[in-house]
Amino acid sequence: MTQAELTEYNLGKNLDSLINLDLRGYGVCRILYDEACKKSGGPLTTQAARRLLSVLKDGDTVFIITGFVLPPYRKAETDGPVGAAALARSLIITRNVKPVFVLPGEAVPAMRKLCAVMGFHLYDSLDTLRSMPLSAGIVEFTKSASGAADAAEALCRDAKKSGCFPKCCIAVEAPGANKKGVYHNAAGLDVSGLEAKSDVLFSLLRKKGVPAFAIGDLGNECGMGLLMSHLERRVPYAGPGRCSCGCGGGIAAASSADVLVTATVSNWGAYALCAALAHLAKNHEALYPADLEERALTAAGEYGLIDMYGWQIPSVDGMNLVKNKALITLMNECVLSADALKETCKTWFDKTIELGYFDNLVFQAKKPAGKTR
Repeated sequence: MTQAELTEYNLGKNLDSLINLDLRGYGVCRILYDEACKKSGGPLTTQAARRLLSVLKDGDTVFIITGFVLPPYRKAETDGPVGAAALARSLIITRNVKPVFVLPGEAVPAMRKLCAVMGFHLYDSLDTLRSMPLSAGIVEFTKSASGAADAAEALCRDAKKSGCFPKCCIAVEAPGANKKGVYHNAAGLDVSGLEAKSDVLFSLLRKKGVPAFAIGDLGNECGMGLLMSHLERRVPYAGPGRCSCGCGGGIAAASSADVLVTATVSNWGAYALCAALAHLAKNHEALYPADLEERALTAAGEYGLIDMYGWQIPSVDGMNLVKNKALITLMNECVLSADALKETCKTWFDKTIELGYFDNLVFQAKKPAGKTR
């Protein structure tokens, strides 16, 4: 065991704790997090970040799937696209990757603006993306259930032809159909007609051997099937027959990720990955600045994204700008403090490590975070 290992473990626990603050007090984030930790064997955020850094190298393509459309407004929510854009920025900084956003049409205008706010360029053509620095691509995915499989295969062919086939896929608050193919909102209502069927692409890529990462906050999101049995037992509306639409399948998404991060708000999970990437890659430029969050959330509302409760304002899942900026600041300070005090606290680390308390915990944290191919 080393000081670096212990620092990484404790930083991961700090970030995990921050993104699972239960400000509503209804407990779902804790229900998800406890089970996800059992699956991973250690902190979710630092393990996911380390896995990302291990599978990505300079110039690789990353598919980032996001965009949940909410009734009755038929607009995409702020949770997902903002976090996806922030994570793309950090991956560009740490690994010079080529992100490709896959999302519903309702989220496209806002994503164009968000990329500009984050400072990188966006192109509709994968061929153009391949040749341009500091750039990302964008694909509007179909809402047709019958056409989703063909659309997913076609996108894979196009990506391979253009040299942009992804080395990993990340879903950030993307809709996931249940075992019966029905997509639900948080209250268990059928929203299948509103949603891009991008989980079909997610599952296809995983089948093709592409490591699949996911961030979710309830259980109806793409990739959350990794916790299926737990969701069905413990999460409202998730079990068979518990949804409100009558399909009998519950809201739990069937698609499963290799690596999963759960959070109270999915954007928070993405921001924590930015912080973990910054620490592990030793590049503080990858931290997501709180001031950038203010610009991003403001732009998101102006370009059509809505809060979970319908307001077209700088808010996510009922969490206002003050809460989001404060949380991001704390995440970043966890990284900056750990790195700045590396030498100052070395003696304390040495003596703590000698006493053996963290031996088993650090060993657990080094276990593979989910099966990747």
